Amino acid sequence: MNLLQHTGFDDLTIEAIAADAGVGKATVYRWWPNKGALVVDAFASGTESKLHFPDTGSVYRDVSFQMRRAVAIFRSPQGRIVAALLGAGQSDLELLEAFRARFLRPRRQEAYKTLLRGVDRGELPSGLDLDLVLDILYGAIYMRFLIRHDELSAAYVNEVCHLVLAGAAKKLLVSQRTKSQRARRRRANLW
Repeated sequence: MNLLQHTGFDDLTIEAIAADAGVGKATVYRWWPNKGALVVDAFASGTESKLHFPDTGSVYRDVSFQMRRAVAIFRSPQGRIVAALLGAGQSDLELLEAFRARFLRPRRQEAYKTLLRGVDRGELPSGLDLDLVLDILYGAIYMRFLIRHDELSAAYVNEVCHLVLAGAAKKLLVSQRTKSQRARRRRANLW
């Protein structure tokens, strides 16, 4: 990661990585198919422990905590690595796939479990489109992170998280109210 911060992704080579590690190029290729996969793995291993979702008993607290941790990473020197990976990935589909498979997918799997705990506790409706919720939550972060049109802060994360999860919870209340109204109408029609 140190080497990457000094050279930038485009100028980083497997030869330089191997030399910095004191190994041959073949050794590097034995473990990683390309520099993108290696950089994504290095980034993921350096951030994984910081990005776990807690289980506080509240889906809002769990998700907003993890999102604030992600923002802290994006605002750190490691964030420049993510920006470089995503930027380079626009013309390098292998790199983008490595980012999705090695970094994003494991985070999403953990996020699904967190949202499903919220469903199990009755905080979110069953049948909720988990991918849509995650895309809205994290899309807002990536938008501010990459476009930089406004501040990416903990307050922003809390606002986005509240808006999205409260909206999903409202869907649950509307669904419950609608079921209750239908049941009352059915009972009324029976008399």
